[in-house]
Amino acid sequence: MWEYMEDRARKCAEYIVSTGCTVRACSAHFCISKSTVHKDVSERLKYVDMQLYEEVRAVLNTNLNERHIRGGNATKQKYLSKTE
Repeated sequence: MWEYMEDRARKCAEYIVSTGCTVRACSAHFCISKSTVHKDVSERLKYVDMQLYEEVRAVLNTNLNERHIRGGNATKQKYLSKTE
């Protein structure tokens, strides 16, 4: 694996662990695509730093479990703002 990919994967992972953000928010922060961030933290990071990979997996699993709740709240706010 190229060194810049390892660095990018490590930086994205550290950002996700420290902020608890989503893959989408991380990609916006680093100005790279969501698919690149996802590939970095879910596949490449495993070979670079296993402990960091497990920490990121925990955050991403939490985000995955809360995704439907966030979407429901966003839809609720959308329709509440239209009625006001």
